[in-house]
Amino acid sequence: MIAIFKREMRAYFTTSTGYVFLAVALALSGIVFGASTLLMSSGDTGAYFSLMLFVLLIILPILTMRSFSEERRTKTEQLLLTAPITTTQMVLGKFLSALSMFLIALTLTCVNYIPLFAYAVDFKSSGHINAMAPNIALIVGNMIALILVGMSFIAIGLFVSSLTENQFASVVITIAILLGLLLIGIFNSFIESYAIRTILSWLSIYSRYTAFTYGIFDIGAIIYYLSISGVFLFLAVRVFEARKYN
Repeated sequence: MIAIFKREMRAYFTTSTGYVFLAVALALSGIVFGASTLLMSSGDTGAYFSLMLFVLLIILPILTMRSFSEERRTKTEQLLLTAPITTTQMVLGKFLSALSMFLIALTLTCVNYIPLFAYAVDFKSSGHINAMAPNIALIVGNMIALILVGMSFIAIGLFVSSLTENQFASVVITIAILLGLLLIGIFNSFIESYAIRTILSWLSIYSRYTAFTYGIFDIGAIIYYLSISGVFLFLAVRVFEARKYN
């Protein structure tokens, strides 16, 4: 598993994939942060973190599109399947490498908070009420929530990548699935049936994430995101198990 992890991390930085991912992640997060927080002259970062879900929807499929699709396209998949590692270790190695890249990008986006804190300090030193004071606990809680959501998105992306050798198809299908999981929560209020609303709310990634934007650390949501990650990683393993023995 460690060998796969190192191989994937090396591939991210010896090809354009890793650099494109980091550049797009920083650019989009900066634009969203500026529009939702700085231009609103408010220290409330709730809107920023809500919009970041849609940023992840765009950037994470870029990160996972080549994970298995590239292996099938370049005919190196058989080398992995016959390597002295289990399919579980292979999938986990790729998952951890993609997660590491995501964590690097998420850490780099912390530069967005520098002007927010700088403005808050300047505003306070001028003797005014510090309306821009950012809530550090809320920011940390939302960052943890983004990591959990990112894990889920990566797991889904890896599963889709394991099904096709076309990277473009992998991106499109992954975005479609993630968009569906987000939109069912947003449009849930337009459904009259309580039973259907309950089921869709349970499935929705967005509905479960909303609590974090209000500073509520939802244990049920954490279990949900970890479960989503586990299910789709398991499905990816099963895909390769079936391919290995057939």
